[in-house]
Amino acid sequence: MTRFVDVANMVRWTASVGPERIIAGMIPYLEADFRRWEYFDKSSRVASHTPFGVIELMPTSDSETYGFKYVNGHPSNPQRGFQTVTAFGMLADVSNGYPTFLTEMTVLTAFRTAATSAMVGKKLARVGSSRMAMIGAGSQAEFQALAFRSALGIERLTVWDTDAAAMEKLVRNLGPLGFDITVATSAADAVRGADVVTTCTADKANATILTAEMVEPGMHINAIGGDCPGKTELDPAILERSAVFVEFPEQTRIEGEIQQMPADFPVTEFWQVLDGTAPGRASEEQVTVFDSVGFAIEDFSAMRFVRDAVEGTNFGEDIDLVASPDDPKDLFGLVGAFAPVGP
Repeated sequence: MTRFVDVANMVRWTASVGPERIIAGMIPYLEADFRRWEYFDKSSRVASHTPFGVIELMPTSDSETYGFKYVNGHPSNPQRGFQTVTAFGMLADVSNGYPTFLTEMTVLTAFRTAATSAMVGKKLARVGSSRMAMIGAGSQAEFQALAFRSALGIERLTVWDTDAAAMEKLVRNLGPLGFDITVATSAADAVRGADVVTTCTADKANATILTAEMVEPGMHINAIGGDCPGKTELDPAILERSAVFVEFPEQTRIEGEIQQMPADFPVTEFWQVLDGTAPGRASEEQVTVFDSVGFAIEDFSAMRFVRDAVEGTNFGEDIDLVASPDDPKDLFGLVGAFAPVGP
């Protein structure tokens, strides 16, 4: 049997535990897997691009467990009554290939993206950071705010989005949770004086929502919106003056902010910061950029966390996903008794 966490159970579990505690609990799983980064199979996501959006598979394995996520990205979906991003994922036992865990990942991906940002922010943001600017108030925004409060204690937010309704939604959702929120009049207004700047817009276009003139010494830029070929959010001049950290360079050079830069543009893989083989922030004045596009190992970590967290609870169910005939060589025997006789 395969353990399955559907949307209803994911929502019930979240309501029971609390989103901020889930993010906090996921971070150690991410850190543990990043520290053993070299032991994973790694490849760029397998993407099918269409005029409507992209559908992707994100696989990885640590030689004991295999995992993958199915995810889409369709920017025009909200105008048609659909979400921009949906996903599901699976873990399997490498020794026999059987799937052991299946879960929705539309909600879970929001948790893992935020938890990854916070994990990196703990290492790269200035000590004592107290204010985050958010450019983009879409589906990921609240999760990012909770993650940075959980990991860095940041409660002061300044938000800017071209969609006034999105900003109202963010204030409505986060205000009751104790955040001090300022609605800005522009992106430049939002980032002025911020310690951390999170950029996360949905439009699949090469845009410049953050210019070099807006960036102040010592900022940490959590650039999570550039996540496919042809989509960027940062002025290339920002990258030229910053220390840039990535997940998997081969994928980020195709999909991230650094797709704008030469192929030999220097970056640091974040796992090296965690294991001490590369430096993180070098000074209080240095500008750091996390050019995040999302990587399969993060999904692997998130699924491991949920699998372990719901074990022994009623937040999942066992489903009969794999046919199991009494004789492993007689699959037909499983159905043959019910087959009509004759042509």
